[in-house]
Amino acid sequence: MTLQLHYPCSGMQRKLGTYTHNGMTLEYSIVGEGNEPILVMHGGHSNCMEAFGYEALIEEGYSLITPSRAGYGNTSREIGKSLETAAQYYLNLLDYLGHEKTHLLCMSAGGPSGIYLAYKYPKRFKTITLQSAVSKVWHQKGDMLYKTAKILFHPKTERLTWRMIAVLNACAPHYLFQQMWSSFSLVPYQQIKSEIEKSDIEAFKKMNQRQRSYEGFMIDIDQTKDITLELLQCITTPTLIMHSEQDAAVPIEHAYHAHRHINSSELLVLNSPGHLIWIGKGSKEVTNKYVGFLEKHRIRK
Repeated sequence: MTLQLHYPCSGMQRKLGTYTHNGMTLEYSIVGEGNEPILVMHGGHSNCMEAFGYEALIEEGYSLITPSRAGYGNTSREIGKSLETAAQYYLNLLDYLGHEKTHLLCMSAGGPSGIYLAYKYPKRFKTITLQSAVSKVWHQKGDMLYKTAKILFHPKTERLTWRMIAVLNACAPHYLFQQMWSSFSLVPYQQIKSEIEKSDIEAFKKMNQRQRSYEGFMIDIDQTKDITLELLQCITTPTLIMHSEQDAAVPIEHAYHAHRHINSSELLVLNSPGHLIWIGKGSKEVTNKYVGFLEKHRIRK
């Protein structure tokens, strides 16, 4: 059964559905009616309700298919027992929806899932784009970020973490934005304070409203070790890598690493103050460059 939701603030309609195979469920959404489909591997703590950059792509005639990745939303965590298993389910979803070929967009912690898809099924994707994406081992056991993530976003504690964020998000979104800024950007908040607009705070607020970690984030961290040089070097699909030098969440070394080892890649270092390249300064550049790349590699000419 498919449920259609409507967002009056943006005019964006989203169709929700589930695909079930061998007792496991993959939740997904479809936004847009364009005949150039994009399969989206959303970032950490997100799900099939992801929205960063969607409106602009819909206006340009693209449709976006977003599965909740393994362990997120209503998608079974067992799908994430390996990147290979998860990739097979994402491919099965495309078959179920009748898409022989799509573009592939990978955001942040969705990088490993997309990289594996492009490696394993090159004929199914016209392009792959890595936006602020993880491309190698990320948080490692023993480092402070790993230990912090294990405490805050463990399946047994993440509900409380997001409940506290929700309270601040509702009553003091600007304050929460300021407090969390250093986790996204290497640029001091005071340095970019004058550039922050009301629309940026609103986009940040909406992001927090749709986010939960469930078991997905721990799966993400553990699977980054499976992105080997062989996988990257075997990718032949035209690849666009978009990343900010000021990214504090996923250091730009991930972009350089992917660019060094994916022969078919183009690297675009963005004029953006941090990880959230889809809002604020430089967001229009992200859309324009990405759409230009897609236009050069259309599925249906």
